Amino acid sequence: MCCLYLLSVRVLICPDKFAGTLTASEVATAVAAGWHETAPGDETVLRPLSDGGPGFVEVLATALDGRRLAVDTVDPLGRPARGDVLLAGGTAYVESAQACGLHLLTPQERNVNVTTSYGLGLLLAAAVEAGATEIVVGLGGSAVNDAGAGMLAALGAGPVDESGYALPYGGAPLITAAALEGAPRLRQVRLVAATDVDNPLTGLHGASSVYGPQKGATREDVLRLDAALDHFAGVLEQAFAIDNLRTLPGGGAAGGIGAALLALGGEVVSGIGLITSLIGLEAQLDVADLVITGEGSFDHQSLRGKVAAGIANGARDRGVPCVVIAGRNETGHREAASAGVTETYALVDHFGSVEQAMAEPARGLREVSARLARLWSR
Repeated sequence: MCCLYLLSVRVLICPDKFAGTLTASEVATAVAAGWHETAPGDETVLRPLSDGGPGFVEVLATALDGRRLAVDTVDPLGRPARGDVLLAGGTAYVESAQACGLHLLTPQERNVNVTTSYGLGLLLAAAVEAGATEIVVGLGGSAVNDAGAGMLAALGAGPVDESGYALPYGGAPLITAAALEGAPRLRQVRLVAATDVDNPLTGLHGASSVYGPQKGATREDVLRLDAALDHFAGVLEQAFAIDNLRTLPGGGAAGGIGAALLALGGEVVSGIGLITSLIGLEAQLDVADLVITGEGSFDHQSLRGKVAAGIANGARDRGVPCVVIAGRNETGHREAASAGVTETYALVDHFGSVEQAMAEPARGLREVSARLARLWSR
């Protein structure tokens, strides 16, 4: 009987980033360190994750046999920025947040009327020039709402008005778009949009209405942008002979970049599903005794296909307990349990303040994880 207590626990640690504070890799490392403070003999397996947003390339680079190509690009306001393309065989992996990310702007700089996806187009162009035959674009965490118009411009097919003049960058000017000038220089590359956002481009659940306010849009901005994207969808439909672009699932991802990729013949796939497949997470779930996942804010959006919910569902299907550690928790116990979450811990509750949780997230993760080990380790 005593031999049972000699068995170690296999803990699978697979968090998303804590936006604004720690990368997914840093979160996983902190959780593992805390666990081993209490249970040094247990086995911790680290598999940091991304649903297509910030950290997408970093997570894949740790798992795939590929090379990273540094690329000069621009941020959402057109300022110089650096990005990279992960090349693995004939497939290139690109992260939209490296050029379009909300984290690249200060709160005062957020203005979805003028921010652009042009930098993402430069990353795609670099992938094409590197010889990729397939480009997987991770979508999420963007500061833009231009339906990929800037991306198209960087690829040689920018929107113009009735007089043939190129439109200014941003979502608002798209209300005057009349056509696209030129054809996108993609050399028949296959495009894949990796995202777990299933929102359409326009309407009550569209890019502008749901995500615009998170990027600094006022109510007036939302109405203006939704009308502009609705109009631009018609331009894209005519240019690329596609129907119902406004309502296709995933079209609203990353401020409508999803719709532009769909118009270019791309397909939308689950970001977390793609990541878990490429890094072999399913096999790790099969042999785990406990799963720990997490993200900066565990809320109602987390339960709609984000990383934590996807991991919890996989654990539940295998009868494995799943614990979520988040910066803050805004879900009820019943909601979380229905998604497969066994327990939820929040750094805000641990520290007693949002300010300290933001200032010392790594310490909070170590301390919470050490407490978890006392509860869960054999």
